[in-house]
Amino acid sequence: MMSSSRSASTLIILVIISTTFFTVGSIRLFADERSSFKDASSDFMEAPAYQNGPKCSVLAKNRLLLACDPSAVHIAMTLDPAYLRGTVSAVHSILKHTSCPQNIFFHFIASGSSHGLLAKTLSSVFPSLSFKVYTFDETMVKNLISSSIRQALDSPLNYARSYLSEILSSCVHRVIYLDSDVIVVDDIEKLWKISLSGSRTIGAPEYCHANFTKYFSDRFWSDRELSSVFDSKTPCYFNTGVMVIDLDRWREGDYTKKIENWMKIQKEERIYELGSLPPFLLVFSGEIEAIDHQWNQHGLGGDNIVSSCRSLHPGPVSLIHWSGKGKPWVRLDDGKPCPIDYLWAPYDLHKSQRQYLQYNQELEILCIH
Repeated sequence: MMSSSRSASTLIILVIISTTFFTVGSIRLFADERSSFKDASSDFMEAPAYQNGPKCSVLAKNRLLLACDPSAVHIAMTLDPAYLRGTVSAVHSILKHTSCPQNIFFHFIASGSSHGLLAKTLSSVFPSLSFKVYTFDETMVKNLISSSIRQALDSPLNYARSYLSEILSSCVHRVIYLDSDVIVVDDIEKLWKISLSGSRTIGAPEYCHANFTKYFSDRFWSDRELSSVFDSKTPCYFNTGVMVIDLDRWREGDYTKKIENWMKIQKEERIYELGSLPPFLLVFSGEIEAIDHQWNQHGLGGDNIVSSCRSLHPGPVSLIHWSGKGKPWVRLDDGKPCPIDYLWAPYDLHKSQRQYLQYNQELEILCIH
């Protein structure tokens, strides 16, 4: 056993090395760099080949057939070069913790300019992954977007979740939507099997203790015609980064059109500041299926202005979500991680992470001997 002074020295050395290696070869793309995105396949390690457990249903091996199979678990995510490292880690965590990884189909939505290269990267990292990459026509929403509190929220791709019923094939009846800054530490099938009772279209963790009024401007609350949308409801905040969506009910209710109508009002009246979230609250709040909070431990990136460190909420955890300004891969690369970011790191498949882990292992052995 090492002496306490030797252990302390080792820890100091490891922290210094950690700071150095997380800065090497990392993906740090910002909004103006997305158009020049290049093939990132060589930047990532290949993920392990996760196989179905013995109790899994045998589904179609043909990926095209699986894309429409109602027995498969369907997951939709956006595929943005700026968040690619997060997306890869999220997918990795889902496959690692589910009992039937081969029965999952991923629907990725990307902008046209980066569509092909992103698909190539995913195929390289996850050779056996069943997925399809859809091109999102940003012109559908560009003229409806109003500036928000944070530039990242203004990306057209951030609004793709409002168009899933149009982007995905009509044969997809139900989908789990996930943001790219999450990791799943439980079997995703548990979330998939949650029932949407009655005519509920969306299921998500609900936070009724939050100050709901802050999500809209004084202008909104003082206008009775606008604020009356909540008169017959008990509205509660929910985070749109984790949702179970019945796409058939969405299509029947024409909810994309209803969201667009609120975005048009926002352009004229300026009734909120938080990007794609408030239109969802205006249309669905008070009428969603409340899912256990363990499926969205969110806010771990701080708020929308400051990348501050936060802790997990009390209770069980199935999904960890770095919503807010701070992202774990950025803070780790900068050598300024929050304690919670170390829960994300084991799912990171970027090669700079491998160099860091290997070097740390070698250093620990060296220090012990």
